[in-house]
Amino acid sequence: MIKANDPQLKSWIEVDKNSDFPIQNLPFGIFKTQSSSPRVGIAIGDHVLDLAVLNKLGFLKNLNIDNSVFTNQYLNDFIALGKPTWRALRQRISDLLNADNAELRDNKEARDKVLQYISNVQMLMPVRVGDYTDFYSSIDHATNVGTMFRDPANALLPNWKHLPVGYHGRASSIIISGTNFHRPKGQTKPADSDQPVFGPTKLLDFELEVAFIIGKPTELGNSVSTAQADDYIFGLTLFNDWSARDIQTWEYVPLGPFLAKNFASTVSPWIVTLDALEPFRTEGYKQEPKVLAYLEYTGERNLDIQLEVSIQPENNGETIVCHSNYKYMYWTMEQQLAHHTVNGCNINIGDIMASGTISGPTPNSFGSMLELSWRGTKPLKMNDGTERKFINDNDTVIIRGYCEKNSVRIGFGEARGKVLPAN
Repeated sequence: MIKANDPQLKSWIEVDKNSDFPIQNLPFGIFKTQSSSPRVGIAIGDHVLDLAVLNKLGFLKNLNIDNSVFTNQYLNDFIALGKPTWRALRQRISDLLNADNAELRDNKEARDKVLQYISNVQMLMPVRVGDYTDFYSSIDHATNVGTMFRDPANALLPNWKHLPVGYHGRASSIIISGTNFHRPKGQTKPADSDQPVFGPTKLLDFELEVAFIIGKPTELGNSVSTAQADDYIFGLTLFNDWSARDIQTWEYVPLGPFLAKNFASTVSPWIVTLDALEPFRTEGYKQEPKVLAYLEYTGERNLDIQLEVSIQPENNGETIVCHSNYKYMYWTMEQQLAHHTVNGCNINIGDIMASGTISGPTPNSFGSMLELSWRGTKPLKMNDGTERKFINDNDTVIIRGYCEKNSVRIGFGEARGKVLPAN
């Protein structure tokens, strides 16, 4: 049996060399068609593999998974089966799609039933999200923001290098890629006024993030160590934590963001498993001063995920405004999870924990318009001749990401959202 991550693997399904979804990836998602209810699928090339039909036809019989797990609106019930089952299923799908395996390849009747073009299906929220936490773990982003709004010589607050700063966000407004939303309204305080005013945000921003999905619950009072953390993570998605900067500036003292963040967050539909990402582990920042014992970890825990952000004005082409990388995170996801649970906070399957804005060390790698335009003082030119300081009505923001090594590209698809005028 050839391991699912083997870079030599080829599928009998034709997969373009630039596809996000080669046989080494096999990400999970929820889709539906005009004739079917929501169900679990796996992406391969430009197709989605219908696991409910595949199981019903007997191709997964040795895994003993009840088909109700696959005819489901969310992945939560499948995730609850545990990591050994996730791995066994991914390996079985890898075997079935192997170019040398005739089992499904030469069964045209079955192929026609289990494969759909991704372009012909509707992708849905992959998990039922009970809780959502957003971190603030990119040192370059935190330094940029601290430089802009406080003392450049003391850009990082005293706690920043001692713990992964985070806050609890709003799970109900996490939306699937492709969902439009209205420009949020709230209070802002103009610089030339002593009193706040109410109205639509004028400084709408994106935040380039990667989120991980909790795959194993804990009980209240228990904690997860950095060494255990990977056993509690199902996989990763792209994430855009939209932000209203002018609302945030006025409201965030003393408890942090509220209306500036809870109006919408966009998530990509495909969850790339942690197993598929293992070949792309890399070294992270040297953490100084030395962290407390519960935040220590061994080995390479960062991930080399290349990220980009594009802005697409209405009826015009895209302009790439950011090239960044998830490896620029100062705090790893294992440290984030360890810190989140060290006080006994319980976690549940489907919980989303987002990285916070991912900025790199160079101006073109900054992960928000706040930084890219430096508070609006350096407008960005679009390919259509217009400029952007922040996000305009009817703009679409697209986040993409992928890993690449040994001629294998593991991608995430897109996190795409369009801003409609205020309602």
